[in-house]
Amino acid sequence: QVQLVESGGGLAQAGGSLRLSCAASGRTFSRYTMGWFRQAPGKEREFVAGISWNADNKDYADSVKGRFTISRDNATAVVLQMNNLNSEDTAVYSCYADTQGRLSVTRFWGQGTQVTVSS
Repeated sequence: QVQLVESGGGLAQAGGSLRLSCAASGRTFSRYTMGWFRQAPGKEREFVAGISWNADNKDYADSVKGRFTISRDNATAVVLQMNNLNSEDTAVYSCYADTQGRLSVTRFWGQGTQVTVSS
């Protein structure tokens, strides 16, 4: 069983930066994809970024390409560096981890962290 805890959310000014972290606790696996979704008020959940187990593959939503960077902080943590923030980035950001079992993948979610960007 994996528990994910996000940190680093808060208030930033437009053009500023925030660094989100997601750390896994409990049972962990070395080979899993991790990443972030976000959901703004009145909008559907949106994929933000993901990173493969070995960090060889990264994916970004078009809306954050060139501004956000996802990386593996350690074997069981992921970091989302968010630069050049704008008001459209205001959302609840949730970390996920896809753990590989023998024949299936289980997705675990963090509790979510609020990011608010003032314009």
